[in-house]
Amino acid sequence: MKKVLIITALLLQAASWAMAVQVVVQTKNISMVINADNGKRPEYVYFGSRLDGRDLAGLQRPQGGRMDVYPAYGLNPQAEAALAVRHADGNLSTALLVTGVDTKAEQGSTLTTIHLKDPVYPTAVDLCYRSYNDVDMIEAWAEITNTGKAAVTLTQFASACLPIRRGRVWLSHLYGSWGNEARLAEEPLGPGQKVIKNKDGTRNSHTDHAEVMFSLDGQPRENTGDVIGAALCYPGNYKLKIDTDDTEYHYFFAGINEENSEYHLKKGERFVTPPLALTFSKEGLSGASRNFHKWGRKYKLMNGGKERKILLNSWEGVYFDINQQGMDQMMGDIAAMGGELFVMDDGWFGGKYPRKTDNSALGDWTVDREKLPDGIEGLLRDAKKHGIKFGIWIEPEMTNTKSELYEQHPDWVLKSPRREPVTGRGGTQLVLDMGNPAVQDFCFKVVDDLMTKYPEIDYIKWDANMPVQNHGSQYLPMADQSHLYIAYHRGFESVCRRIRAKYPDLTIQACASGGGRANWGVLPYFDEFWVSDNTDALQRIYMQWGTSYFFPAIAMASHISAAPNHTVYRTTSLKMRIDVAMSGRLGMEIQPKNMTPGEKELCRKAIAEYKLIRPVVQFGDIYRLLSPYDNKGLASLMYVSEGKDKAVFFWWKTEQFQNEHLPRVKMAGLEAGRMYKIHELNRIDNRPLDCEGKSYSGRYLMNHGLEMPYTHSVDWDKKTNWSSRVLSLEAE
Repeated sequence: MKKVLIITALLLQAASWAMAVQVVVQTKNISMVINADNGKRPEYVYFGSRLDGRDLAGLQRPQGGRMDVYPAYGLNPQAEAALAVRHADGNLSTALLVTGVDTKAEQGSTLTTIHLKDPVYPTAVDLCYRSYNDVDMIEAWAEITNTGKAAVTLTQFASACLPIRRGRVWLSHLYGSWGNEARLAEEPLGPGQKVIKNKDGTRNSHTDHAEVMFSLDGQPRENTGDVIGAALCYPGNYKLKIDTDDTEYHYFFAGINEENSEYHLKKGERFVTPPLALTFSKEGLSGASRNFHKWGRKYKLMNGGKERKILLNSWEGVYFDINQQGMDQMMGDIAAMGGELFVMDDGWFGGKYPRKTDNSALGDWTVDREKLPDGIEGLLRDAKKHGIKFGIWIEPEMTNTKSELYEQHPDWVLKSPRREPVTGRGGTQLVLDMGNPAVQDFCFKVVDDLMTKYPEIDYIKWDANMPVQNHGSQYLPMADQSHLYIAYHRGFESVCRRIRAKYPDLTIQACASGGGRANWGVLPYFDEFWVSDNTDALQRIYMQWGTSYFFPAIAMASHISAAPNHTVYRTTSLKMRIDVAMSGRLGMEIQPKNMTPGEKELCRKAIAEYKLIRPVVQFGDIYRLLSPYDNKGLASLMYVSEGKDKAVFFWWKTEQFQNEHLPRVKMAGLEAGRMYKIHELNRIDNRPLDCEGKSYSGRYLMNHGLEMPYTHSVDWDKKTNWSSRVLSLEAE
């Protein structure tokens, strides 16, 4: 009898499982499956390659782990939680049960919402999933609503969590510092916790990045293997956490960093977390990158379908030494080399406090007439004379104590109550309180005044050179000082939305002491970002390699600069500097009048050839071939057009030894049966490569590859210890 009862119970359990409300969120090649029975907690069932109806009907229930989609704290407090609430009566426990599911077709995507509610307390949560029809990306976020009469406090508020089955799982993530951003780290996941976080306040991608990849079947490989990619689309403080306990799963949480940021949710208020973008690929790390790039260009990056111009930025050429004649000279030089845009950097403004160095005038956005007697009108006149566009540098979120703005509005800066402000760059810089609507209006007006008075301005470089070093808002009430970081970025995004509503075609670069704003939270409002203030070609190979994991070449500003390099003082060949810069959005960061005629001619040819390959580099599919982090003396990647009729192959030597032995690099992403004609770009050799002008099948190039000479065949006085190659491939 006992045996019969057990069997009956098992059958009932199986029947209950079979009748579960199955929510399927999917793209062309990805499926996410969630069980969402009314009155129960929603549970993950599956995330990976797309499933058909037969697989969905017979899905096995995951075992050996906690599969809560959005675990709330209090009823299982030993486990990590996505949400923690202190209710009005002080209760710290929350239960979130399903009350319904709905879907809505959007332009190019489907929005699926799972509605949850605490059966006892007035807390409701909507779990939102946007799945795209033509790119393999699912965005997940939570919307938390206080439906009660009294305020509650949110102490944890992740965007989403994802259980990842244990095995041989490796984590790939990006770390670094100023001048050394986006370095790649790879490590196996073991027991315990791995936390990646940011607390800068204004910028969030110098020291760590809010993006990660999980290789599910062992050490990461570029073009084979199962990979989950995740990117938190948020410009502010974040926390990524991977918790591995005694169960069969790693538990990945991502969201706004809750440290010193508890949020008081008022009656009727809704708190919306930033989206966590999730992808899956069976084509390794590069496959996940291709998914991010396609999604980013089409749905996230501002003007992601428009080619970027080739520019010269004045910063490393003249720094603060701005003057009318010098700007005219630089415009003429970049125009003569085939460039399309000139950007005047810091040092052009200031009235009572002229901007001669970095310690004054931020906020006083008036032209320094001593430096520029003809004003911006004269610069636009000269740009038109040379047949190029004009751009300008601003830093709207900041001020200096030595400025008219600070004298008039000392209450606009972030400042700890009852304390003297901690200053930053130049000993005088302070951050404006973007949570203050008056400051938001001011920042919008900085751009609006420029564009209203000078509508011919084509490009703005928007900088942010200081973290939040004073936790204190003079606008927020004392009871809500913990809202500072969240309020800052809500205000920042509000300003960006206003600017883009009025100026959608203006090109804006996100610069933040270099690469501090390389994230998918700001890029819906910006066309590109500055990868790093370090323009050294060798170090840029490593930084741009890591950056390419999540961001497309069209968004990565990469400039040819002077030698010795102004950051690391390394002297690399101009050819090497060109070949590295051409793998991103090509530009220049140099004083052309200091270049020799031969150097200018090499750059002129390179710019002309970049224009031919620009569509492939900026819109093509990336295939990373040989990593500089493998320490094999080489790095190589390529871009392939969507139709696989064109490709660009980059090959850079990272070390130089006598009698060295380097691997031959196999290509990827080509069509096996097509023939591809080879042409070397930026050639400096006295004789062409032996493959020049010849045609090879995609199969041969992917299975065998081409031999590259280790050195350049040039005259003795032109020899250097650097070697690089860029090949254009065109299908016949």
